[in-house]
Amino acid sequence: MARKPKDITVLHGHRVVSGPELRATFVEPDDTAEDPVRMRRRILHGVVLVLLVGLIISAIIVALAIMNGQIKIPTAERSQSAVSACPTTTFDYTPNEKVSLNVYNATNRPGLARSVADEFLARKFAVAAVDNTQSGYKGVAAVVSGAAGQSAAFSVQRNLPKSDYFQDSRSDGSVDVILTTEFKELVAPGLVDQTPGQLSCPRESRRIVDSAKWPVIPKAG
Repeated sequence: MARKPKDITVLHGHRVVSGPELRATFVEPDDTAEDPVRMRRRILHGVVLVLLVGLIISAIIVALAIMNGQIKIPTAERSQSAVSACPTTTFDYTPNEKVSLNVYNATNRPGLARSVADEFLARKFAVAAVDNTQSGYKGVAAVVSGAAGQSAAFSVQRNLPKSDYFQDSRSDGSVDVILTTEFKELVAPGLVDQTPGQLSCPRESRRIVDSAKWPVIPKAG
């Protein structure tokens, strides 16, 4: 008697699910055209993906350009160097009465700025501000001006021996004098050299540190 063929779709009394049936169960029906929300979501995901890829490519291009020197990034050192070079111009002595001067005391000697300012006044300098300040500069005195005040600063230095000149970004012709611990006295009025010359800049790395009035000024010469 012929045996009945074995039903491969049944195993131990349970129906066996075929591969095509399994795939049909988990594959999401393509009804995007009938679901506008799902379509917009897929479009949005595609746009985001394209933007991310574009950003990554742009970052790589910029990085390669910086490495090859095609793009230069400004640094703090470069910006400071714009005012660090000592002027090489030869200046004539500016008459004292044409110099607008501010005097600051960066020492613990009370009344120093006032007494020195009075000496400048006696020499016909136009003294404006007289005050105390704090400074990290080490030296006899710092003479500070913008480019427009360099000739005036030269005249001040001739009255203030061994002082160091620093340039800042001010646009007017005023000059600041910062007296420090090594300051002793001005040159006697009759001994002031009024012949043409150049500004005297520090030979060593000295700094003026006073965020209220002056930025950090690097070595000037």
